[in-house]
Amino acid sequence: MNLAVRDVRHNLGRFVLTCLGIGMLLMIVMGMGGIYRGIIEDATLLVDRVDADVWVVQRDTRGPFAELSRVPPSLLHRVAAVPGVVSAREFVFHTIQRERGGKPLRIAVVGLSWPEDRGDWLPLIEGRPLAQNHYELIADRSLGLRLDDTIQLGRETYRVVGITTGMLASGGDGVAFTTVRDAQAIQLELSGEAIRLEREARRTRAGRSEFPLVQPALGERATAPSASIPALPTRTLTAVLASAEPGRTEEVLETISGWSDVTGYTTSGQRELLLMGNVAKVRAQIGLFRALLTAIATIIMALILYTLTLDKLHDIALLKLIGAPNRVILALILQQALLIGAVGFVIALALGSWLFPRFPRRVILTEPDLAQLAAIVAAISVFASLLGIWKALRVSPNEAVG
Repeated sequence: MNLAVRDVRHNLGRFVLTCLGIGMLLMIVMGMGGIYRGIIEDATLLVDRVDADVWVVQRDTRGPFAELSRVPPSLLHRVAAVPGVVSAREFVFHTIQRERGGKPLRIAVVGLSWPEDRGDWLPLIEGRPLAQNHYELIADRSLGLRLDDTIQLGRETYRVVGITTGMLASGGDGVAFTTVRDAQAIQLELSGEAIRLEREARRTRAGRSEFPLVQPALGERATAPSASIPALPTRTLTAVLASAEPGRTEEVLETISGWSDVTGYTTSGQRELLLMGNVAKVRAQIGLFRALLTAIATIIMALILYTLTLDKLHDIALLKLIGAPNRVILALILQQALLIGAVGFVIALALGSWLFPRFPRRVILTEPDLAQLAAIVAAISVFASLLGIWKALRVSPNEAVG
């Protein structure tokens, strides 16, 4: 019979507790990698899912997700006129926080260029795409909204007409899709008192100049709605998305790069900016934690195997006394280490598969990551057994009769 298996059976309780502790530690290491993959997936999800070849944003900004970007609505027609552009769409993105059911609700609002973009590309699990220009939205199920629910945003009430899944922003907030006009209204909505004060302030500023004396109607015009005053800017967009003809993306980007008020990025460039900006520090931090936890797991396994070896010193000395070669003793400790590592890895995988879906942020376990961790666990097991092997090889056969 294999000596390692026999020793495990003799100390089954200690072996189970050891494997459980190692398994929970490995589960945390596994979870760190999964959280990192989830952060990358969330950060680049909209960039990958939105079907666009070129993202046109405010000059010297890093796009709608990395930082604030404002471009005028007229940019849509300029981009559409660029040679090689098949179509151009408006795009609005911002994050809001409201209260629903006594709890805070954070929503990443995405404005779609209706009617060209109704949200047909979204992975709907219930409901339908947008059918009208106002007061409808498609919500990710992580927001807790149900089909046909209504939610008050600003002074308007919106009805949930579709439920999607897996659509999260880089911060882990669920995404709600509505039209560009509604997204702008949600972002820039002011209370009645704020509107009144803003109009009164315009009228006061107008009264300090000589224009109302020459044209009295200008003073009254100052109290009109902002949208009806030509001198005031219209509501801005976050970006303009362009779809280019096959093979002409770089040509379109080169044309747009000559404009002094905007910057253009390809989808891959926008994705790289997100990974280098929003995710870079998180990546370094999670990598450091994984390295520390791996080192801690190695030290713990080494101490456990050393303790198990100390408990077997008399048995090891007896094996040497009856002529057992050193490779038998070495195999005993090494096989125990690999067995603890293998069982701990299986426990970590089982516990993680049950716990990770309940985490507030997405945890993604990929096969390459699991294979890499399995190789690391095997290396840890071999390295941790060296201390026990060193102690076992120093045992004298005389200790069996001492």
